[in-house]
Parts: sequence; structure tokens; C-alpha cells
Amino acid sequence: MTLMTSEQLFARARQLIPGGVNSPVRAFRSVGGAPFFVKSATGATLTTADDRDLIDFVCTWGPAIHGHNHPRIKAAIAEALDHGTSFGTPNPYEVEMAELIVALVPSIEKVRMCNSGTEATMSAIRLARGFTRRDKIIKFSGCYHGHSDSLLIKAGSGALTHGNPDSAGVPASFARETVVLPFNNRDAVTAAFAANPGQIACIILEPYPANVGLILPEPGYLAFLREQCTSNGAVLIFDEVMTGFRVAKGGVQEIERIKPDLTTLGKIIGGGLPVGAFGGRAEIMDNLAPVGPVYQAGTLSGNPLAMAAGITALKMLKEEEPYPRLDRMGRQIRDTLLSATRAKGIPATVPQTGSMFSLYLSPTLVRDYATALQTDAKLFGKFFHACLSKGVYLPPSAFEACFISTAHEGSAIDRACEIMSDAVRSL
Repeated sequence: MTLMTSEQLFARARQLIPGGVNSPVRAFRSVGGAPFFVKSATGATLTTADDRDLIDFVCTWGPAIHGHNHPRIKAAIAEALDHGTSFGTPNPYEVEMAELIVALVPSIEKVRMCNSGTEATMSAIRLARGFTRRDKIIKFSGCYHGHSDSLLIKAGSGALTHGNPDSAGVPASFARETVVLPFNNRDAVTAAFAANPGQIACIILEPYPANVGLILPEPGYLAFLREQCTSNGAVLIFDEVMTGFRVAKGGVQEIERIKPDLTTLGKIIGGGLPVGAFGGRAEIMDNLAPVGPVYQAGTLSGNPLAMAAGITALKMLKEEEPYPRLDRMGRQIRDTLLSATRAKGIPATVPQTGSMFSLYLSPTLVRDYATALQTDAKLFGKFFHACLSKGVYLPPSAFEACFISTAHEGSAIDRACEIMSDAVRSL
């Protein structure tokens, strides 16, 4: 490939790809400026087409918990590649992956592999509807579960970043089947079940919402949702595409000791390659074809390269138990940002759990979508560019979570904290 600058590549891309990007948040529309292009990544560092090295806190939006281009994951992919790229038949890697997931995630008894988080959440909802024979679902404002029609209603992530949380192309008839509620609000959940008796198939949520920044549930809230689903005959779905294997081996449900009926996974279980999965109670999962009447399929589901990479990533988490180290780095960044913003007199909150954190430039404690919107997105854009100019890459949006990898430990995390402190002082 001919080497070109980011500016040249973006000019070419805009002629051929809508907006010049294949996922909207990459376009830098929220923070201003033009995106850079990356030619390689190793450990905690991205190397751009312009030969700049950046300390990366996007980590491919979560999967790179061991850092980029880890030699063990590379070796696993190379070994699988020797045997072929795709078979269109069952393969041994699928079985080993299923065994690992069932062993590590408390609520999962059976699991089905797919190719993305969007596929996983879409399929889990279809399964919940088929199992309960009900049509309506409950989701929460700001929770992003992929771009399927039923779920792209008051969503977070890129939809929120671009100021259009309700996507064009979603039929009003589909939207009517989705009940959207504020997160951390018990009365709204109780009222929704009362207003739709016997009609709610499921509640789906990110147990730690991370697509509108990072929002943590209030004490007892997840247990309340579990009780409400049980008493109303609805399926509780935890979307742990981001949090699964990142905040703990068993995800949020391990930390909070809550058992959802279904769980969606992605990101880390692909070791950097495209992947998704959903699993849960055997009684529900056995409604999937070819055993049951709920159809779901995928040509590349359980792809051997993705499975080999993901198996290695999960085994490394079991062997290394990195979560205390990741949490220490997360707290170091949190404390750095809080100290710097206080010294500067800028009101801010920094929610953090393990290797995930975000920065809200707002005096308001963020507990839901509405309070998240009170953050100063323009000031965040200035902070983002101040960090980027000195070598730290954060998500290009005030409404995204940041991620830390084991590769950040040591000089990278220390240097990043210095740069972020300087960036706050420059505001």
C-alpha cells in the first residue's frame, strides 16, 4: 500500500465512504477537526499514518484489554490461519470458546456465537420475544445496544454524539414496541409494567451504561430490575458487550451478584477480531433453531480465527488476573483528572470502574441520560485536542467511555496522566 498522510487518506475516503468513515464516531464531528488514520498498533500505542505515536485509551472501543497486537494472540491467529480462514461447518474452537464462556459467566448455561454486538443484542431480543410470546421491550435512554431498528431509539454512542439519537429509517411501528425509560429510576419501571400488563418481553440494559460516558447504577437498582422481571414474567438481558470480561472475568453480573436471564457479549471474546455472542438459561436458549422456533443464523459465526484469538485472550485473563492492576490504573487517572479540574476551577466528575472511566465536565452527578447531557461537550473538545496534540488519544466524543489495557502499566500511564493534567491546565 502506498504510504499517505492522514489528510490525504481522509480526502480519498470521503469520495468513496459516507463521511469518510465506516463508523460515525470516528469522524471527529463532536470534537472538531479531521480524523487521523492508523497504520499500526502495539501495546498501548497507536502509530498514525503521519508517524505520530499516541497513547491509546480507546483500545479499539474495548477489546484490547491486553494491549494491541499481543504476541500470544498473534500466534494463536497464525496457528489457526494455517488451517484455513473459514469452513462453514462447526469447528473445534467453537466448542472450547463455549466451554470458557459458560465456565466464566455466572448466568450462562448455553451460548450461541455470532459476528457483532449488534447481532448479539438483536438476536437476544428476538429470543426473548419468542420465549415469552410478547412484543414490547424496555430499554433505557442512553444505553446503546447496536444499530438494529428496535434498539436505535434514545440510544447513546455515536447516535448521541451526532445529536440524532432517533435514527432515520426506523419505522414508527417498530419504535412503538420499545418503551424507553430513564436509567436509575425505579418508579418509571414499575409504571411501565403496570401500563403494559403481560406485554413486556424483556428489559435490556447495559448494567454499567458506557455509551453516554460511564454511568454507574445506584445501589440496589440492578437487583430491583431482576425482581421486576421475575415478578412480571419478563426476560432480563444484560448487554455486557463492553463490560464482559473487562470489569471482571464474569462481567458486571459477577461484581453485582445479579443473574440475568440472557447476556450479550462481544469485544474481548474476539481478541481484536469481529465477534459477538449471546447466552443464558438453557430453558430460553433451547428455543433457538435448530432446536426451537426462533431463527438465528450466520455464515461466519464461530469463525476459527476469531475464536482462536478470543480463546487466547480469555485464557490470559484467567492466568494473569489483571483486574486489580487495571483498577489501580483507573483510579490513578480518575484522581489525576479530579485533582487537575479542581485546581483549575472546572466542575467535573470522573466515574470509574476498573479499566473504564469517563470525564464529565459538569457539576452535576451523572445518574442518567438527562444529566449526562449537561456535560460541556465544547470544553471537552478542547480538552480532547489538547491531549491529542501531546500524544494521548481519547474517544473523540464527550459521550464515550475510555478503556485501559495491561500494556498501559508503567511509563505509559504515568506519561498519560501528565499530559491530561497539562491539557486541563490549558483550558
